[in-house]
Amino acid sequence: MSYDLMVFEPEAAPKNHDGFMEWYFALTKWNDGPYDDPARTSARLRAWVKEMQRTFPDINSPQAEIHLQDDEGVLGDYTIGRQFVYAGFAWSKAVAAAGEAERLAKLHGVGFFEVSSDGEEVWLPVNETLELAHQKRRSFLERLRRRFRRR
Repeated sequence: MSYDLMVFEPEAAPKNHDGFMEWYFALTKWNDGPYDDPARTSARLRAWVKEMQRTFPDINSPQAEIHLQDDEGVLGDYTIGRQFVYAGFAWSKAVAAAGEAERLAKLHGVGFFEVSSDGEEVWLPVNETLELAHQKRRSFLERLRRRFRRR
């Protein structure tokens, strides 16, 4: 199991949460490959991948063996689609990977979805920052539990 996230072209994704999750699940059926060619995605996503791989090199690259000897946790696993990049990282690097992924999403104007989050938060670029666009709705029972835990 790994810490997973996805960046995506904001114009390609549905703007409501249910629609977004349907889109996400359709993409992750992995039936539109190959998924290892950056040339098949947008310029913004290519730039995001290129910069992300400076900090978290691709586990499938020839240079990965060098990192495996030192700290295999620093490697990232990138799945490159036409409108998205899905990336997985070691849990030991989750905070650093999420921080860098979010920073680069802002820089390159792409959406950010933290796949491993229970809240299914989807962030979209707005004026050189990311704003929460939508998230999973909590059930009535979850909202009650949360309210009574605070007391």
